[in-house]
Amino acid sequence: MERNVNIVRDVNGNNIVIINDIRFKGKRSVNWDDVKAYLEIFVGEFYEIADTKDIIYIGNDLPDEYTGSKYTYSLKGTIAKAKANAAQGIPEMLEIAVGKKFEQNRETKHQWNARNGWYRYDSRFALPVFAENGEVERYNVFHASMLIRHANDGKLYLYDILEIKKETSNPLES
Repeated sequence: MERNVNIVRDVNGNNIVIINDIRFKGKRSVNWDDVKAYLEIFVGEFYEIADTKDIIYIGNDLPDEYTGSKYTYSLKGTIAKAKANAAQGIPEMLEIAVGKKFEQNRETKHQWNARNGWYRYDSRFALPVFAENGEVERYNVFHASMLIRHANDGKLYLYDILEIKKETSNPLES
């Protein structure tokens, strides 16, 4: 499946993943089943975080967790659409991730799949805002927390993308 995604630097030298297509759109709500089906193309792949050289695997639990988590169900409007469309940039968002932070496992339900705890990385992505004539007017920039589970097999797996927040600084101009 073809993706239209680039990595650019902002004026402060920080990386941003530019997702040029809005694949998941709708006036009312996101069709999370479509997002789930899209995410399945990444299952079995792995990507390296440039900052830490950690290898992050995409397991078969990602599509379900990404689209069916409590966090996802709580999302509305712009942030829901941002999370849905961020799925297109997962490889690049992992590549530019920074700020590795460890967290102990807090829930017994994850004892079997995250016995070694969790890591969070910060990443950023931008989505286009289109003018009425169909041209890109600007890009809205979002911050996201990449939740990585440290599994029993010693590997790191992308589990979900959380805490998506639209940055209030100046949006990127096209």
